[in-house]
Amino acid sequence: MTGDTATSSRKRDHLLICCEKPIETGDAGFKDVRLVHNALPECDMDAIELKTRFLGSPLGSPLFIAAMTGGHPDTLEVNRRLARVAERYNLGMGVGSQRAALEKPELEKSFAVVREEAPHTFLCANLGIVQLRDHGIEWAERAVEMIDAQAIAIHINSLQESIQPEGDHNAEGCLEALRNLCKEFSRPVIVKETGSGISAETARLIRGAGASAIDIGGHGGTSWAKIERLRANGSDLADLGEAFLSWGIPTVVSLCEVRTVGGPIIATGGLRSGVDIAKAVALGADLGGMALPLLKPAMESEEALFAAVEAIHRELRVAMFLTGSRRPQDLRHTRAYITGLTRQMIEISD
Repeated sequence: MTGDTATSSRKRDHLLICCEKPIETGDAGFKDVRLVHNALPECDMDAIELKTRFLGSPLGSPLFIAAMTGGHPDTLEVNRRLARVAERYNLGMGVGSQRAALEKPELEKSFAVVREEAPHTFLCANLGIVQLRDHGIEWAERAVEMIDAQAIAIHINSLQESIQPEGDHNAEGCLEALRNLCKEFSRPVIVKETGSGISAETARLIRGAGASAIDIGGHGGTSWAKIERLRANGSDLADLGEAFLSWGIPTVVSLCEVRTVGGPIIATGGLRSGVDIAKAVALGADLGGMALPLLKPAMESEEALFAAVEAIHRELRVAMFLTGSRRPQDLRHTRAYITGLTRQMIEISD
């Protein structure tokens, strides 16, 4: 199998594993967060406005469709359905890593379909930081052009690369590549983790390099260590993946660290409800990203996906009502009780 087809095949493997196997691990920390109830909310729940803005773009709600898939013919229909729901509700959306299509242009359709189905949606292209370092700004430009994106997400996934049989183990020069991109690129640059979280120290480096926003990608949801362990299927790498299942910064802890640095934040990693989105926004996020909770209904049908988004929005609206928040930005004024291990970790990092 050539390197090009290996990348595409890996995308299909990931999609099937995510849909068929238990691939979540850890605790994102949202169970330790309780928003303070407002017994006199003084607002009309039916008049609550979910609309918000991110990087200058108006959005229908703080729900962000986090990067999932693309790069294999079997992923096209999933991306088509995700794009349709993004267009219907005016949600921001990220696509999966575009490396496969950059290596083999005939795979571009699995990504380009997103813009075809969502002509007005805020879209984020997606490129790995190692590919950025190795191929330069040209690949970032091609990724954006492929889907006519408003921004590009540069993903960092050192844990996954460490365990993946085809992984890139050399991360030298990545920060300089990011700095050059932020300096020269015409679109906003978002730096995103993929499940291990971002610390305050790393956030300062990212912001110092010129990134417009950070997607924290915390520990406690989909585990790429677990996915790669399942792909390894009994090899030595499977044992390695098992050893690192608990590695990473829980999402809530990462969010509390990154907010101290300032700048727009997307909270991803273990968000499973509209209540989790409300908690994330109250703790400093601009958007709450979800992948797995939307991937499974997207694999089922368009109707199932629409129903899932409606349920998330209902939960978010009720949480806003019970905190007296007429708009998502009002959630920032809501107090939150944080208990348990999550509180202990936050206090240690202060």
